[in-house]
Amino acid sequence: MRWWSGANFVSNAGTWMQLTVQNLLVLQITGSAAATGLSMSVQAAPALLVSVLGGAAVDRWSRKVTALVSQTLLGAVALVTAALVATGRLDLTVLMVLAAVTGLIATVDGPACALLGNDLVPREDIPSAIGVGSLVHSAGRLVGAALAGVTVGCLGTAAAYAVNGVSFLFVASVIPFLRPAAGALPAAETGRPIIPAQRTKSDAPVRTTPSGPHPKSHEMTVREGLAFFLRRPRLVALAGVTGISAVFGRNYGLTLAVLVTGPLAGGAGAFGTVSTVLAVGGIIGAVLGARLRRPSVRLVGILAAAGALLQVVAGLSPSLAVLLMLVLPMAVVESVSDTAGTTVLQTDPPAHMRGRVLGVWGSISTAWGLGGPPALGLLMELAGARGALVTAGLVIAGAIGAGFVLRERRTATAVALRTETVGGDRPAELSTAA
Repeated sequence: MRWWSGANFVSNAGTWMQLTVQNLLVLQITGSAAATGLSMSVQAAPALLVSVLGGAAVDRWSRKVTALVSQTLLGAVALVTAALVATGRLDLTVLMVLAAVTGLIATVDGPACALLGNDLVPREDIPSAIGVGSLVHSAGRLVGAALAGVTVGCLGTAAAYAVNGVSFLFVASVIPFLRPAAGALPAAETGRPIIPAQRTKSDAPVRTTPSGPHPKSHEMTVREGLAFFLRRPRLVALAGVTGISAVFGRNYGLTLAVLVTGPLAGGAGAFGTVSTVLAVGGIIGAVLGARLRRPSVRLVGILAAAGALLQVVAGLSPSLAVLLMLVLPMAVVESVSDTAGTTVLQTDPPAHMRGRVLGVWGSISTAWGLGGPPALGLLMELAGARGALVTAGLVIAGAIGAGFVLRERRTATAVALRTETVGGDRPAELSTAA
């Protein structure tokens, strides 16, 4: 786990270095901010369209082999881009194609690496592993963004792509030496479904092997992943909470930038300070999230509502100093909520379904990521920066509160019906089955 975390820190730093430089590169080639946004959308588009297929591939193949191949391909794409930049042969069309290829590979690489990391620790330590992953991501983002400017200034734009390519190959070189933790499910290594034990009439346990016949419900199909997700109330509720938070909140790079540079009359330096505090809060939240033992959708909802209320107060901040005092807990709450939600997402499905569930999640989360900024931008146009933060925060808190109320009513109704049935004239065994 230490080797895996160290390798991913290097890779994350390289990725954020390339992402920072890529935006500058598109601006240099085209001089258009719209083209820069288009390049980001092109890279995200495959996740929206084919993540479910990538998740199914992760369930079908060995996670180690899948992660090894995807990391190697990502490294190769980055090195090819570096060569094209160095030789002056990179134009906008080629850059868009390479961005789309990167996004396509990432639809398989994301769930494969996430589940492979979980296999390295006992089941009870998965929340800690996810928290460590979040910490590594946040730290890599800080280091990568800081190194991007230094690398470009000293070595040129091509060097940033080359460093990122080498960072992917570093992760690929570590993967063959990883071993699952004691007690990890065999599917973690093989990527094949585990069929539950069946009993004969004599009650002797019979184990169906993955290579033999198995029920249709265990086929590696995308449709099965979608059906499982939709039939699982916990996952649907998690999607609802995360979706409304992603659309109306969390886009602090947009909302707080407008608030700081507008009503609070700050400059780029002030927003840089806010961004730094957000990053520090994310790291603190990742450390706290790693201590969770039994995260739940209820906890995710409570944290999301708390973050929304902090967002409301932040929108009313009279000064930059007050805003900075609120930004830190906002980032901490968001990070802990993300860790709890990711843990539920990666542990709730059975082992042979997790890749497909993560694939479904990848598609819907990409849709939120693409739809959130335009929705908030329109809201800010109509209500201003302060009004947008306050309104969006109240929408999030109100929606989550309404969800809790409906759930409590449904639970109370179900308990009442069950009690009435058991106490009626029907035989006890029939009422229990009902």
